Amino acid sequence: MRRGSARLVAALRQPQQASGLPVPDWSRLVRQARDANLLGALAVALEAAGVKAPPQAARHLDGASQLGQRQRLSVRWEAHCVQEALAPLATPILLLKGAAYVLAYPEIAQGRLFGDIDILVAADRIGPVESQLMLCGWTTAKIDPYDQRYYREWMHEIPPMVNLRRGTVLDVHHTILPLTARNKPDAKAILARSVPLEGFPTLRVPCPEDLLIHSITHLMHEGELHNGLRDLYDIDRMARSFSRRPGFWASAVAAATANDLALPVAHGLGLARRVFGSPVPDEAIAELWPAGTRLGAKRRLQAVYAKAFEAPGARGGDALAHAALGFIYLRGHWLRMPLPSLVAHLGRKAWMGLTTRPGE
Repeated sequence: MRRGSARLVAALRQPQQASGLPVPDWSRLVRQARDANLLGALAVALEAAGVKAPPQAARHLDGASQLGQRQRLSVRWEAHCVQEALAPLATPILLLKGAAYVLAYPEIAQGRLFGDIDILVAADRIGPVESQLMLCGWTTAKIDPYDQRYYREWMHEIPPMVNLRRGTVLDVHHTILPLTARNKPDAKAILARSVPLEGFPTLRVPCPEDLLIHSITHLMHEGELHNGLRDLYDIDRMARSFSRRPGFWASAVAAATANDLALPVAHGLGLARRVFGSPVPDEAIAELWPAGTRLGAKRRLQAVYAKAFEAPGARGGDALAHAALGFIYLRGHWLRMPLPSLVAHLGRKAWMGLTTRPGE
């Protein structure tokens, strides 16, 4: 990692290191954290360590903390709205990622900034869930016929839904990877292992093992790393929190293997340990590697991701960092779709980008 990204990671891992920074370095640290969508997490880490930022940086950190608190309240309110809307269906609704952190694991959600709300339902309940949400004020955000077909035939979710009153976005999943992806996780098993959410009769959250596995799977299959370092930090916090549970790592290895996700989980855990020093046992990662996996291949892919994290936002990163981002973009699409479909899809999107006029 170049100096800026390395300083951000170091400040998250050992916040005391930031106490002696001069003001210009604080400015770079805040900018890097904002670009990586980790400014709220940095504020929480610094406060917990008793580190006082200079006034120029403290304003930004305080603002991120207040925004995070407001977003967590908004997520809780949105969960209530989803609960009220879908309760008549009497079908389990799984909250994923950020919403699950807020409502079930607040120690992981501290300082995290949010975007969409993600839920998972059984594939045979997608139709009733979508219809009920539309009756309660949500509408599809994708009206182009090609986008509709792309989501409904190939993807792991229906087109995003937007609430007409609040403007919030809800992603409704029926599995955790596209239907065309090389790995084939079993959404029914994830639903079966899920945990009831106190105060929300219809809503559930994934068990800790599946929550960690889903976050890793999303990171390692994603083509765009706008929030890649933030997602890796989520993984680190889950690893630190859940590893205190007896037998957690054995259960996580078993769940990842049974769900056809051993290889991406091995890569993700290795990457978290490489960047954030996550407390992942050697034997857990060793069990996840498929037989015959070469050590060099493991290290090369993790090095590419570590390099890509040097350009967490639109700014920063050298030519190699942007080349790494380009490789990950192509790799993510290659993992998600067979080559003929991938070529056709990227070709169509490129053509639309060249021929569509602004505002259309």
